[in-house]
Amino acid sequence: MSFWTGKRVLVTGGAGFLGSHLVKKLKKSGCADIFVPLVEKYNLVDIEAVRRLYRDSRPDIVIHLAAVVGGINANSKNPGKFFYDNLMMGVQMMEEGRLNNIQKFVAIGTICAYPKFTPVPFKEDDLWNGYPEETNAPYGFAKKMLLVQAQAYRQQYGFNVIYLLPVNLYGPGDNFDPETSHAIPAIIKKCIDAIRNNKTEITVWGTGKATREFLYVEDAAEGILLAAEKYNKSDPVNLGAGFEISIKDLVFLIAKLTGFKGKILWNKSRLEGQPRRRLDTSRALKEFGFKAGTPFEDGLKKTIEWYGDLL
Repeated sequence: MSFWTGKRVLVTGGAGFLGSHLVKKLKKSGCADIFVPLVEKYNLVDIEAVRRLYRDSRPDIVIHLAAVVGGINANSKNPGKFFYDNLMMGVQMMEEGRLNNIQKFVAIGTICAYPKFTPVPFKEDDLWNGYPEETNAPYGFAKKMLLVQAQAYRQQYGFNVIYLLPVNLYGPGDNFDPETSHAIPAIIKKCIDAIRNNKTEITVWGTGKATREFLYVEDAAEGILLAAEKYNKSDPVNLGAGFEISIKDLVFLIAKLTGFKGKILWNKSRLEGQPRRRLDTSRALKEFGFKAGTPFEDGLKKTIEWYGDLL
């Protein structure tokens, strides 16, 4: 029998990018009772909606993926909303989970919680050694409070909460809206749109010097489920692929894979965010055997193919 057999699992954000992949994996793992709340019916910022959700779903395990998210542009325009909505959703979901005596709560944090100048590779023990990068600090702090709450609840109530820190995700189903998308879908869209419209150049934000680490969405879903099955400690755990690539190299790689042969211009007046990002992923491997398995170029090809099929 699978760990998931007979379990009732509530997945907030289960209809979203990461959530849809995670729900598929849950079903394949033998979980037949999955509750995915839609925001139109359950506004998790509203405590009464959260209480109603618990009454309706009666879960054994909660995987809290729901978040108000976006790239640098969206973070810069909505710092108050990103702070309040994410804080209230997480705090209320965890508190009501405790009051409903659920077996386990899986809280999903964010790489944005790390200090702006964290030594590379980012180790979980460095989370509190500085202030996050300014453009996404409100979002990062809202998510970071879930770690404080998780550790406090485990200490006082013996409530089984784990806290995971996935790095930037990408893959089929990603958000390609230019107002709110992250780097990979934004660059893919620029390249494919340029090809379709016979444009000879694209403009990319920043200088290209900043580095990022990217985790294929199916790998992230696998890591979360492994942690839910096997990990029961208060220490936060990174989920990543363990590599970094400069934005400049990323742009040239995506241009090559999409077939865009035009000129690449850099808008150096636009924000670049955190200077470097790469995670130390040794704790995830040690504690629950997770190691990302999708080669980066393969994941990009699948993402590009998925987006191309939409057009």
